Parts: sequence; C-alpha cells; structure tokens
Amino acid sequence: MIARQITRQALITRRIGAIVVLGAVLSAALIAGCDMPAANRVTITATPPQATPLPAATGPGPLLPALNPLTGLPVDDPAVLDRRPLAAKISNAPDIVRPQAGIAQADLVFEHLTEGPLTRFTAIFWTHTPPRLGSIRSARLIDLEIPAMYGTLLVYSGASEPIRRKIAELPFADRAYEGVTVGAPLYYRDTSIEVPHNLFAVPSAVWARAEAEGVNDPPDDLAGLRFSPTPPQGDVARTITIDYGADEVEWTYDPATGRYARRVDGVPHTDANTGEQVTAANVVLIYAHHQPDLAIVESEWQGNLSFSIEIQIWTLGPAVIIRDGVQTPGFWHRWVEEDMLTFWADEQQTTPLYLKPGNTWFEIVPLDFTDLSIRE
Repeated sequence: MIARQITRQALITRRIGAIVVLGAVLSAALIAGCDMPAANRVTITATPPQATPLPAATGPGPLLPALNPLTGLPVDDPAVLDRRPLAAKISNAPDIVRPQAGIAQADLVFEHLTEGPLTRFTAIFWTHTPPRLGSIRSARLIDLEIPAMYGTLLVYSGASEPIRRKIAELPFADRAYEGVTVGAPLYYRDTSIEVPHNLFAVPSAVWARAEAEGVNDPPDDLAGLRFSPTPPQGDVARTITIDYGADEVEWTYDPATGRYARRVDGVPHTDANTGEQVTAANVVLIYAHHQPDLAIVESEWQGNLSFSIEIQIWTLGPAVIIRDGVQTPGFWHRWVEEDMLTFWADEQQTTPLYLKPGNTWFEIVPLDFTDLSIRE
C-alpha cells in the first residue's frame, strides 16, 4: 500500500479546491461539493501538518490504561485492553440479515456503500465480547484501511480475488481470519438462515486464536480521538435521515438518555443478541471521495457488472459530528496509514472537535451526497 503524505498546498488543490462553496450548505449540515481527482492514492511529498498535543478532556488527566481510547469511557475489566481490537465485516443486505448479532456492542461502526447501492458495516469491538457476531460477509476495499487504522484483527467471510490478494500483502495479513477458510471454532453457520447470509463469528474464539498465534498484543497508541462530556454549541440536530438508496437510515435523539436511536426503513434497528434497539452517543457524517475500481468486479447479475468502490479515507475531508442534539461541522484528517481518523474544526488541525464519551457510528457518504437531512 502506497504511503501517503501531501503538502498543504497540494491538499488544497486536490482535495478541497472548492471548499468555499460549502458555506451555502453548512446551514443545512450538508457538507459536499469538494471536487476530487479520479486518480487513486496521493503520493507523499512532504511532512503533514503537526497538531499541538492536547490532553484528553475526559477523566482527571491523560488517558489511563483503564480508559478505552475508542470510547472515552472507563472499562470494567482493564484486561480487555490488553488484546487487539477486532474489526468484523457485518452484512446489512438483504433485509433477512437484520437484526444483526452483536452490532449494538461495538465501540465504533463504519457504515459504507458497497455495490447496489447497498451498505455494509465494519464494526470494531474492544471493550465488549458478544457471544456471536453476524451475519459475517465479505471484505471490501475500505477494509484495507480500517484494520490498519486501529491495529485490529479482521473477521470477514472472504473477498473477491483481487482484494484477497491485497489483504495477503498487508502487514495485518496474519491477523485477518477469513471465515470460509478458517471455519470452526471461530465461525459457524446458522442453518435456519439461507446461505450466504448465515455465517457468524465467535469473538472469544477469534481472540483466543490470535493469542495462541502471538498476534493479539494491543496496538501501541489509539489515543487519537478527543472526548468531552460537555455538550458543544451548535445548530439543533435531533433527527438525521440518510437515504442510501436501498435503505433509509434514521437517527433520533432522545434527551432522556442523551443518545441517538437508529431506525432502518421506519423500523427500529435492533441487536439479535439482546433485542435492544441500536443507539449511539455520536453519529458522525464522513464525506469522502468514492472511486469505482474497474479492475475489481464484486458481482455480476444478468450481464451487469458491479465494481468495487475505493472509499478514499485518507488526507482529509468534510465531517459533521452530531451529539447531544446538536451538530458541529468540521473536517476529518488522516495523514499516515496507521493513523485513525481525527476530527478538527479547521484544515490546519489547530482546534480539535470532541466526541461524547460512548460509542460512535460513522456514516460514510460520497462528497456530493445530498440525500440526507438534519432536522430539529
């Protein structure tokens, strides 16, 4: 994978040359319109801007070993942070895969477009160990990025051959457990659900295998996110609706709990393990360039080819952090391959944006995406 750095001037030219047009839509919390080049990854040409280190806003001081840096919350058992996070590829189509198992216990969830346009989840687990996860489906190009960002294990059913080869060439290849080849006890099939939607993973078995193979040591540093319990100032954001095409997602703020509850196509989105509705402390809109990769065919139906989508979550792009019933526009940044997304009010990374302590759902949409609304 090509390393990535870029001068600020090149960034402005290639990534946000049209950023001035965003002001007209910020009032509606629809940040879009940044023209992107059709080329693939950006080559490193200079050192990226460096932010001044700031202490975490939660807790009595810097992040403590018993504080989960992905959620900003203390953990009941500090030993869970002595293992690697686990990234699971969880299906969201067709409708029979809902309710999914374990997704409500994820620390972070990335929802992204595949082909169709359908969406799929990459969910990251660290604090909790659900009894099962699924249904598990195949990896996409974005799953070359997320395990690198968070130093995770990867749980997925398989992948198209070009993506399988790419995963095999990456530093985390020995931590990527492909369901169709690994099998039990890490995976099992629920015979009450039709194939290929019936593959489930057993997280405890995955972590046990990683421990036995010597690849379960926690990442060195996952403290890139900032957390604060203090609600920010901003425009009201009580209901977020995102029409991905195949499904309409709605998040609704509950002042009593301080959390957003998720619905899909008008129906509460629940977790199959618990029956409880999925909720989030933070809903973050991530605007990123989506580039079809014509060399990777994900599916073919009646002569129509569906190509893999490269979602370019590197350098920077617009973002909206939604928490505590308000919205805060800004930017996501990612300058080094092993770095997670961080959030800032500006391009220069001088003013950080804070998440609410708790779990976060990242809703990834194309730069020119307009099929969403944020309402009072």
